[in-house]
Amino acid sequence: MKGKRIAFLESRLADHVAELVTRRGGVAISAPALAEEPDIDPAAIARLIDQWNTRPARLVIFQTGVGTRALFAATDALELTQTFLNLLANTTVVVRGPKPTAVLRQRAVRIDLSAADPFTTLQVLDAIAGIELATAVVVVQRYGDVNVALNDALAARGATVVEIPTYRWALPADAAPLNRLIEALRASQVDAVVFTSASQVQNLFAVAAEERRDALRASLNATLIASVGPVCSDALRRFGVDVDVEAQPPKLGPLMAALEAAFAAAP
Repeated sequence: MKGKRIAFLESRLADHVAELVTRRGGVAISAPALAEEPDIDPAAIARLIDQWNTRPARLVIFQTGVGTRALFAATDALELTQTFLNLLANTTVVVRGPKPTAVLRQRAVRIDLSAADPFTTLQVLDAIAGIELATAVVVVQRYGDVNVALNDALAARGATVVEIPTYRWALPADAAPLNRLIEALRASQVDAVVFTSASQVQNLFAVAAEERRDALRASLNATLIASVGPVCSDALRRFGVDVDVEAQPPKLGPLMAALEAAFAAAP
């Protein structure tokens, strides 16, 4: 990557991504595309817990540490945490990865099933493959976006999915870095763009005014595009952007290694 200008849209792990780029000799260009905003509705959580008493959930799926922590903060404020813990004790608890696992362990919640590394939706579905879900209620802790693939797969097995929103992804308050990236792409001043979520793709095109979107698409297709995984790649393709590099497994380390290999293989 020596001297290559690598743009990335990561927000929460921006410093980490910049370090991975610079460690490989690249020039990091940060353009955060997401802002994390609370999306907790205490009244809805109270209703869910009340309904849970009359129609128990078969599964509860915790997807992120941030969201799990926010959910317990809400039940603490409502003075319903002990009721919530009692309900979880009689439900199959599924976790997507180590971050929600850590939060649940702090609350002494028994964890029944864990997704395997690399902790994607596919591994969650593999973990629950042996559980009968026809007519079952499945509670899903939602993170920044609706996990459409997970919800569709659960519904296809006959489950009723009940989501608990905890936070959502919004446009950053300061869109200047994204606009600078769009202009740098137009001027061919970027060698590669790294996307680590589907929401980043959506927000980048949202920032580009209608008259700039075709130009943005053309600029991206003239640049090396690296995607963290299949969900992100699907979003890029929906916007007409070709994916040159996709991480396997979908993690930052393999993504950077694949990007570095792509540069090394280029003429």
